Amino acid sequence: MINRIATTAFVALLPFAAHAGGFDTAADPVAMAPAPVMASSPDLIFRLGAGLSYGPAYFGAKNGKAGASGSFSFQFLRGPGGLTLGSETGEAKSGFAPRGSFRVISKRSSKDNAELSGLVDVPLSVEIGFGLGYTSQNFEAFADVRYGAIGHHAFVGELGADVVLRPSDRLTLKVGPRLLAGSSKFNTTYFGVTAAEAAAAPVGSTLTAYGLGGGAVSAGIAMGATYEMTDTWNLDGTLRFDRFVGSAKNSPIVKQGSRDQLTLNIGVSRLISLDF
Repeated sequence: MINRIATTAFVALLPFAAHAGGFDTAADPVAMAPAPVMASSPDLIFRLGAGLSYGPAYFGAKNGKAGASGSFSFQFLRGPGGLTLGSETGEAKSGFAPRGSFRVISKRSSKDNAELSGLVDVPLSVEIGFGLGYTSQNFEAFADVRYGAIGHHAFVGELGADVVLRPSDRLTLKVGPRLLAGSSKFNTTYFGVTAAEAAAAPVGSTLTAYGLGGGAVSAGIAMGATYEMTDTWNLDGTLRFDRFVGSAKNSPIVKQGSRDQLTLNIGVSRLISLDF
């Protein structure tokens, strides 16, 4: 089952979602609700959420799996000496700003997926990185680079952009393209098959030896909606479609599975303000 946590921005909004079976990466297309006006000055404002997700169990899986999802979004921090990060009101400033990016990919096991018999298990991986984002009233874009500090120990990059629509004061919609690329080590880890693995595969298996270098992994589109039920509670939903491209699409793992990946997340989140 693929669990992913994606973080979007240090200075503006930093949403991420952990879910099962998705191909969701760095920037979830979900708008954060503005923080309510507070009498006191908070030192820390963030949003916590929980929900359900459905998506492929691993990169290239044909069948989907349901699972729980969680989210955390940094909004504002007041540090020593009056130093602040983020926006106390929740309103992102227009223009360019640095971002943080974070993703978790759960373990891929042949024990849980019989069609992968013969392949070496891939451990749970945690990717951490940075990027640059651009925000305006009706358009957002980002470019991120992450490194698998735990697990695959490889680099990945992602580009994305969103058109932002606000049909009402409480409803925000986002839609836009996504492009994911990986280093040779990342692509080999999740899409390659070594000669030893091919030899260990059961008779009749289509998992033949396959090597690949770095490059584009997938291209797709992400759609998201956020409805502000109250000043503190949001209802969030994301739908993402990705199609493997380049060398990844020709991987035996993908060919025996599916080139197309669809992920759905639905959940609720609550804004939390702390005054130290």
